[in-house]
Amino acid sequence: MNATSLVRIGAALLLLLLSTTSHAARLKDVVEIEGVRGNPITGFGLVVGLNGTGDSSAAFTNQSLTMMLERMGISTPQTGVKVKNIASVMVTATLPPFARQGGKLDVTISSLGDSKSLQGGTLILTPLKGADGKIYAVAQGPVSIGGFAVEGAAQSVQKNHPTVGRIAGGAVIEREIPFELNQEFQLQLSLRNPDFTTATRVVKSINNLFGEPLASARDSGTVQLTIPSTYQGKVVDFVSRLENLQVDPDQTAKVVLNERTGTIVMGENVRVSTVALAHGGLSIKITESPQVSQPNARSRGATVVTPKTDIEVKEKDGKVLEMEAGVTLGELVRGLNSIGVTPRDLIAIMQSIKASGALQAELEIL
Repeated sequence: MNATSLVRIGAALLLLLLSTTSHAARLKDVVEIEGVRGNPITGFGLVVGLNGTGDSSAAFTNQSLTMMLERMGISTPQTGVKVKNIASVMVTATLPPFARQGGKLDVTISSLGDSKSLQGGTLILTPLKGADGKIYAVAQGPVSIGGFAVEGAAQSVQKNHPTVGRIAGGAVIEREIPFELNQEFQLQLSLRNPDFTTATRVVKSINNLFGEPLASARDSGTVQLTIPSTYQGKVVDFVSRLENLQVDPDQTAKVVLNERTGTIVMGENVRVSTVALAHGGLSIKITESPQVSQPNARSRGATVVTPKTDIEVKEKDGKVLEMEAGVTLGELVRGLNSIGVTPRDLIAIMQSIKASGALQAELEIL
């Protein structure tokens, strides 16, 4: 093997090492383009065909059924309508960006009344409206709940949530949201996690890619971007080049504690100043064992009960752990594990370290 081959192998190994240790992320995973987002749409509908598991006392269900029958030319008094095979539901969906007429959407069906199950039901034609009150889609079709609910006189069995279901491709888009991306001359990139350092890195990466100052940071969460003349009318191609741009996102040091579950999540930038920790445990066990003394047979004595209490106190030997300034996350965890700290104990210790001012990170308690 000659020197040239050795150099090439060494360069390949170096690139492999850098690729495995790099924390870079694609720009499309760090930012969102302002205006390119989904829009929620919702509607009120009726699910029919239920096997006696529909609404039993919801007045608005009977009113909706009466109005639907009247539109079909059937006149029925509302007071005389008592049907347990229908249920009032809310139908929700998200209209994706650049959705076109005729496209299909998945919809979620959620019971409004006291229906016990939507199993086997069919959603009747339901218009879905946006926040502006306009109809953007219509939904209809058989509801799938992905489970079941069976109830008897003394026992019931349920799998998953029977009062919420979905219809895959159950809505048809009828109206489009006007937005022409290719007509834009400027774009705004919104950082999913606002940070001044990340915004600066995004600007630098974009300007280096195109060789001209196209991007500028407005604040920690917004990057203003001017579309170059060569991409005027071809904004889709421009955005495609931006999406795969590698950026190193930065983040603030944060420790998240969940006291209910004992879960602890710490970022890699967490640092601890010089601090000494002492961990010990005090266990007290109290046992009540009454002593019963009964008289002999045919005697006139009385039964005597003498209480007996045993108290056992155990205290673990406390260990003091001293940490130097600038301790990293890995060193902190290893040090605390060495003194036998459980996750719930660690929560109390982290709160104490934060109170002492030694924790150089944001502490968030859920």
